[in-house]
Amino acid sequence: MSYITAEDGTQIFYKDWGSGRPVVFSHGWPLNADAWDAQMLFLVQKGFRVIAHDRRGHGRSDQPARGNDMDTYADDLAALLVALDIKGATLVGHSTGGGEVARYIGRHGTQRVAKAVLIGAVPPIMAKTASNPNGLPIDVFDGIRKGVADNRSQFYKDLAVPFFGFNRPGAKVSQGTIDTFWAQGMAGGIVGQYACIHEFSEVDYTEDLKKIDVPTLVLHGDDDQIVPIDNAGRLSAKLVKNATLKVYPGASHGMCVVNADAVNADLLAFLNT
Repeated sequence: MSYITAEDGTQIFYKDWGSGRPVVFSHGWPLNADAWDAQMLFLVQKGFRVIAHDRRGHGRSDQPARGNDMDTYADDLAALLVALDIKGATLVGHSTGGGEVARYIGRHGTQRVAKAVLIGAVPPIMAKTASNPNGLPIDVFDGIRKGVADNRSQFYKDLAVPFFGFNRPGAKVSQGTIDTFWAQGMAGGIVGQYACIHEFSEVDYTEDLKKIDVPTLVLHGDDDQIVPIDNAGRLSAKLVKNATLKVYPGASHGMCVVNADAVNADLLAFLNT
């Protein structure tokens, strides 16, 4: 088990496979680095160096009561890149991890970054505000907070169904996928996961997106029930310079699992461009 020590002493777990060009993954909520299994296995076999960490409060990393905010998540990612002396990286973020990638670049720039990929990512902002009138009502996120606080085990089992689009007619339901989602969620700590709800819903990443100055690929399913494409992927692609948007018809939020072959092919093509 490999760890780096963040600025405040928090131990951050990571995996680091291969020795080629580096691809660094940031996972979604409430998951951990294992959410990237399909992509990491594929790319390491294609000769890339693949790296993924468990966000603080999630997975195998420490579960502090402090620092469960996007600025600190971005700084933890920065500490990882420095510790491993990563240069020329492609940063890949899914969902909340897309916010982490955006905030990392907003705070730390692109000296170590060659490209970026946002997949079903939460930026620019999910919640409805005066400046984002088409966002989701705050009641939606209050409901998530209540679900986590009341019975997060059952909540994660229930959440996995729309996450992967298993509630759609004709969907091929995988109990193993649901079980893995639940196991990853329960490996994390409730304090950090509860705090993270604010970070993926109410934090505005607009200015971070504007600072991304490397080629960027935006992948999003148009049947994403968790992070609706019109509030996220389509807007992000307009805000990021040199961004390319690819829409996956009928794809869910869990496209990295359900549509792994297509996502992997698009990642490989983008990396080799």
